[in-house]
Amino acid sequence: MESLKEKAARGFFWGAMNSGVTQLLNLVIGVFLLRLLTPDDYGIVGVLTVFTLVAGNLQACGFSQGLANLKQPTANDYNSVFWFNVIVSIIMYAVLFACAPLIAAFFHQPKRVSLSRFTFLAFLISSLGIARNAYMHKNMMNREKAVVGMVALLVSGGCGITLACCGMAYWSLAWQQVIYITVANIGRHHYPRRLWNPTLHFDFKPVRGMFRFSSKMLLTSILNTLGSNVLTFIFGRYLPMRAVGNFTQANKWSTMGYTLITGMIEQVAQPVLVEVTGDEDREKRVFRKMLRFAAFLSFPALFGLSMVAEEFTLLLGSDKWIDSVPLLQLLCVSGAFAPFYTMFQQLVVSNGRSDIYLGCSFMQIVLQVLVVMAFISRGVLVMTTVFCIFYILYLSVWYFMSRKLIHLRLHELLLDICPFCLVSLVIMASVWFATRGIDLLLARLAARMVLAALLYFLTMKWAHVEILNECLRFVPERKKK
Repeated sequence: MESLKEKAARGFFWGAMNSGVTQLLNLVIGVFLLRLLTPDDYGIVGVLTVFTLVAGNLQACGFSQGLANLKQPTANDYNSVFWFNVIVSIIMYAVLFACAPLIAAFFHQPKRVSLSRFTFLAFLISSLGIARNAYMHKNMMNREKAVVGMVALLVSGGCGITLACCGMAYWSLAWQQVIYITVANIGRHHYPRRLWNPTLHFDFKPVRGMFRFSSKMLLTSILNTLGSNVLTFIFGRYLPMRAVGNFTQANKWSTMGYTLITGMIEQVAQPVLVEVTGDEDREKRVFRKMLRFAAFLSFPALFGLSMVAEEFTLLLGSDKWIDSVPLLQLLCVSGAFAPFYTMFQQLVVSNGRSDIYLGCSFMQIVLQVLVVMAFISRGVLVMTTVFCIFYILYLSVWYFMSRKLIHLRLHELLLDICPFCLVSLVIMASVWFATRGIDLLLARLAARMVLAALLYFLTMKWAHVEILNECLRFVPERKKK
C-alpha cells in the first residue's frame, strides 16, 4: 500500500504538472488575447467576474470541502451533494438573470445585460461537475485533473483567440469562460464514472449532516472571493473601464504566478492533513514541511515576476498595457504570501475548525473594504499599494488564530519562511541592478530570468536546503518506477 509520504509526493508532482502546464497554457493564450483585445474589453468582463465567483461559491455551498473532510465519504454522499448543487444553481441563475439590468446599471454599462446573462451560464454549467471534482480531489486524482484542465484550456483558449480575431472583442472572453467550464465538466464526468455515477435517487440526509461544517465554509468562500476581488468591484464602480482593465490584467498575471504554488498545495494539503489529524507532532512536522516547500517556490517565483514585470508586459502585451506594470509589481510582492494563506486555511479546515476560517475571513474582508475605501480618492496605484501592505500584514492574524491547533511557535514559522524570503529579495534586487544597463528588452528579460534562477539554485545548493535535495531526488526515483 502506498504510504502517506508517497501519496503526498505523487500529489505534489501531479499538482505541479497541473499548475505548471496550466499557467504555461494560460500564458500563451493570454499573450494572444492581450494583443488582440484592449484594457476596456478586460474591464467590461472583469467586473462581472465577482458575481460569477460569488454565485459559484453559493452553488457549491461549502459541500466540496465537507466531502473532502469526511474520512470515508460514500456514493450517497456524493449523489446528495450533486443534486443539491444543481438545484441551488438553477435558482441562483434565475436570480442573476433577473438582476442583470441592475448589475449593468451599477457599473454604468446598461448595454451589457446580454453579456451578463451569458457569462453567468458558466456557473450554472459548472454545478454538474462540483461533486465529481470533489471526488477527484478527495482521492487525489491529480493526474486526471491535470489532463482535464489542459484539454479544457486548449479548447477554450483556441475558441477565445479565434473569436477575438473575428472582432468579437469582450464577447470572446465570455465565450472562453463558458467553453472552459463545459469541456472541464465533460472531462470530470469521464474519469470517475466507473467508481461513482449520479443517480436519480434524492437523499439530502448527507447534505444535512454536513451542513454545520459546510455552511461556515460557504460563508468563508464567499468572503474570500469578495476579498480577492474587492478592488475590481470598487474600481468598476468608481473608475473608467480602462483602469479596471489594467488592474484586471495585472491581477491575472500575478494570480497565475502564485496559483502555480497554491494549486499544488490545495490538491494535497487537506487530504494529507486530514490523515494525520489527531497526531499533533506528526501534523506539525507535515505542516512545517509544506510551509518550507511553499516558501522555497513562492518567493523566488513572485519576486522574480515583479523584477521582470516591465519587460514581461511590454514584450507580451505591447505598450498599451504600460500602466499595468506598477500594479503587477505590487501584486506580485503581496502574491508571494498567498500560499501561506492557503496553508493556514487548509490547516483549520482539516481540523474541522470552520469557525476560525469564517472569523478570519470575515474580519479580513471588512478591514479590506474599509482600508480601500479610505484611499479611494488617491487613485488606483495608491489603493493597490495599501491593499498589498494590508494583505501581507493580515497573514499574522491567520497565524495567531490557528497556532494552537498544532502549537506552532512564531519563531518556528519565521524560521521556515524568512530565509527563503530574504535570499529571494537579495538575489532579485542584485540581478535587477546588475542588468538595468541592458537596453534590449528581450535580452534584459532573458538575462534577469537566467541569472536569478541560477543564483537561487546555487545558493540553495550551497546551503544544503533539504527541500531542494528532495525535489532533485524525486525525479530520478519516478524514472526508476
